[in-house]
Parts: sequence; structure tokens; C-alpha cells
Amino acid sequence: MPQARQDTSQLPLCVDLDGSLLLTDTLWESTLKLLAKNILYVFLIPLWLMSGKAAMKRRISERVSLAYHLLPHNEPLVDYLRQQKQAGRKLVLITAADEKIANGIADHLDLFDVILASNGKQNLSGRQKANILNEHFGENGYVYAANAAVDIAVWQHAAAAIVVNAQKGLLQKARSMFSIEKEFQTETRSGLSSVIKAIRPHQWIKNTLLFVPLILSHQLAPESIATNVLAFVAFCLVASAIYVINDLFDLDSDRLHDTKKLRPFASGALSIQAGCWMALVLLILATVLAFSISMQFALIIAGYVLLTSLYTLRLKRMVLIDVLTLTSLYTIRIIAGAVAIDVPVSYWLLTYSIFIFLSLGLVKRYIELHNLFTKYSEKRKARGYSVNDLPVVLLFGVCSGFVSVLVMVLYINDLQASKLYAQPAWLWIVCMAVLYWINRIWLLAHRGELHEDPVLFAVHDRTSYLIVLIVLLSLFLAL
Repeated sequence: MPQARQDTSQLPLCVDLDGSLLLTDTLWESTLKLLAKNILYVFLIPLWLMSGKAAMKRRISERVSLAYHLLPHNEPLVDYLRQQKQAGRKLVLITAADEKIANGIADHLDLFDVILASNGKQNLSGRQKANILNEHFGENGYVYAANAAVDIAVWQHAAAAIVVNAQKGLLQKARSMFSIEKEFQTETRSGLSSVIKAIRPHQWIKNTLLFVPLILSHQLAPESIATNVLAFVAFCLVASAIYVINDLFDLDSDRLHDTKKLRPFASGALSIQAGCWMALVLLILATVLAFSISMQFALIIAGYVLLTSLYTLRLKRMVLIDVLTLTSLYTIRIIAGAVAIDVPVSYWLLTYSIFIFLSLGLVKRYIELHNLFTKYSEKRKARGYSVNDLPVVLLFGVCSGFVSVLVMVLYINDLQASKLYAQPAWLWIVCMAVLYWINRIWLLAHRGELHEDPVLFAVHDRTSYLIVLIVLLSLFLAL
């Protein structure tokens, strides 16, 4: 039965850190930073853990520094703590996180009178927390604010509980067992909408590139279509897994961005642990589907995952290498579509895809630089580029787009075109339509009217839909 309600406002208020004061877990944040620094640390972490969890936390915290001001704080709880501080109440930060991290958070907030944390030898969690608090303040001599089932061991010795972002079952259990001083339930905590937002199904439109070899090779048999659909689903699963992984490794940069800071992992709406499980499940499902198609297709999926991982960890910060990598990722989708249905890959198609996707990748970087210049009007850098690079990025991008159209023109006069198309002259309309679309994309980018991702812009752009309709109609007439 819960204890009788009593006035606990004068007792020390002891606050848990991970999942309570913060809407994230500092150990997971630190581990991701460490792996981003050098992925080979993944082999050292289990060895450190053999010396104890506290020792592992110490070794990780010694090698990384968290941006404490960027971490997602539980603002309602922080406001409550400020009120209690002004009222003269003693505030204590007690956490299983390492002392370095606890001190960093405490220095940033400037709220706490006492800081108790793991010290490299003792992991301050559960019963250990209760023992330390009882030593400092005595049995029932404090109030404890926390969020997890492991904290029941502390609440049992506290005068009252403050329940923060607890699961429904734990919240009901706490209400039945303990005196509750206050409850904090953040509405933005994890849910189906956050999961959908994290896997970004709207980005799956890019994977329709797998159907290009199917359409252009005229292999429209039901079996080929079914196989292509399976390949599409496999790539969608892989893409979503990569988006989740990318977001996990981009937490700091996302939190600095005006809109990306609202992403589920950056905002704390989804936990890092949940993200790791999501990525793992998605990759397993994609692997099963890939092997059901063919070993060669599975190897392409593996290569795609490897390249995207390198892009996430290193390549996206390397000038020009970043856009060339993006170009390769788009082109790999076309190769995968051809391999899935076992048709030869056209070198004309590969050449065209390289130049058109290089142009689109450069559009994306141009927009980032344009926004940077508009916002700061000074020499700032983004992913290795500076605003002074705007003219040359514009030149590279427009030229790449024009070359892609030139490749199409040369293809029309190639003998292969006459074998596949009875009336190849209709393909000139395709060239003109693509040329118009590329020019329009770059014109909008130069005006600052284009979304950062030109592919997603096209999904919501009526003119782009008209261009697609013209292209498909022209291809049909050329048959």
C-alpha cells in the first residue's frame, strides 16, 4: 500500500540522470561518439566490460566529450528543479553515469548541491544508489526522481517518489507502492509515429530506381516484376536501417539544425537503444529477402550497407568525395535492379545515372551552402565546403546535368536504341523533358526556393509529375 501523503518539500531532492533529467542515455551517447571516432573500439568495449561496468564507463568517458548543452533535457523537470532550488531545497544529482559526465551536466545546469556518480570502481545503480543515499541522508530522508524499474530499489527507501517518463506499468506500480510527490510524463516519448518518422518511408521513393532496368529492358513478365518488388522491399528495409544508424551518429549536428533537432533520436522521443534494435531488425529482414533473390543481389546489398556506413562515419565530411559517394549509392540501386531480374547492365544507363545523380548531389550541397550564406553572410563551412565554393559547386552541378542529357542524345543514335525501340525519335522528347527539369531544379536552387533534397522536392512538385508523365508517354510511343 502507498504511504500516507506527507510534506516532503523540505527533504533533499535526489535526481536520476539518464532517462529522467535527460531524455537520452549518456552511456549510449558516449559509446556512439567513441565508435564514430574509431569503429575498432567495438572490440575493446567488451574487454573493458570484463573489468566491471563502472570501469568500462570510465574508459569510454575518458576518450570522448559530450556536448552537454545539446543533450535533450527534460524541460518540465528542469523547471521544477529551478523552482525547488529557489525555494531553498537541497538538490542532489545521483547517477550511474561516470563522474566526468555527471560533473559536466551539473556544471551546465548549475543546479545541484551534491553530485554522486559512478567512479570507475562502483557502478552507482539500483541498490548501490539506495545505499549511498541512505548513508548521506538516512532512511526515508530524501525524495528520489527517476524513471526505470531498477529505481524501485531506491524508492523503497525514499520518503517519496517523483516518477519521470515511466512506462504505464511502472507508473501504476509506483502509485500503488509509494508516496508520489510529483509525476512528469513527456508526451513526445516513443511511439509508433516516432518509429515511422525515424525509418523515413517517404525516402523509399529513391528505391524505385530498382525498377528502371525492368522498364528499359522491357522484361515485364510477372516473375520479373515480383522479383523486382522483393528487391525494392529489401532496399527499403536497408535504407531505413541506414537512416536510423545515420541519425544515431549525427545526434550533435542534428541538434544544432533548425528542423533536424526534432528528429526522434536527437529530441529524445526515441531511445538510442530502440534505434539500435530497429536497425538490427531491419538489416536482418533485408538480408533474408536479399538471399531469397540471389547471392549476387545479397552481395550488392552488403556493399551498399558498407558504403553507406563509410559515408556516415567519414566520407560525408570529405569535399567532393561526399557527392561522388551519393552518386554511387544511387547508381548501385540501378545495378541491383538489373541483377535482381538477371538482365545485363547497360553502360549507357550507368553513364547517364552517374552524371544525373552527381548533378542532384551537388544541388543538395549547393542548397546547404546557399542557406549558410543567407543565414550568416560570412565565411562558414558545411561538411568541408565554404560559402566561397557556391559558384564552383553551381558550375559542377549544371555541367554534370548537361552531360547526362548529352549521354541520352548519344544513346539515341546508338545501334542499341534501334534494337529496343521501333521509333527512337520519340526519345528526343525525353531528352528535352529531362533538360528542362535539370535547368528548373538548378534555377530554383539558385533562387533559394528548393528543398535540401531535390528528389523529395520532386515528389511534391506537380511540374515534376508532368515531366515523368511526358517521359513515360514518350518511351511508350518509341516502342
